[in-house]
Amino acid sequence: MRLGILDTIGLATTLIFAIPVANYGVMRALDGETAVGVAMVGVAVAMVVLPQYFLDPERILRGLVGGLLPSRLQNAGADAEDPTDGAADPADVDRSAKE
Repeated sequence: MRLGILDTIGLATTLIFAIPVANYGVMRALDGETAVGVAMVGVAVAMVVLPQYFLDPERILRGLVGGLLPSRLQNAGADAEDPTDGAADPADVDRSAKE
């Protein structure tokens, strides 16, 4: 995964908040409160992983717009890119001449 400058700044900001939560979780786990410690480490991992891998704004926007558009408009871009769309197929021309 390649990060741009804004993505790097966002990751650093997330880590500023996630590292103390993970530290608290490790300290609680070492003090004998295993459930609380594991839960806090899980929260810290989720704070970093969710925005980086699952909450990609471009993917969310593409899925939202794709779900709102009718199916005719979703396939219109793929049909427009086909250069042979207007050209007649030679096999079709031969068949129509025989009939």
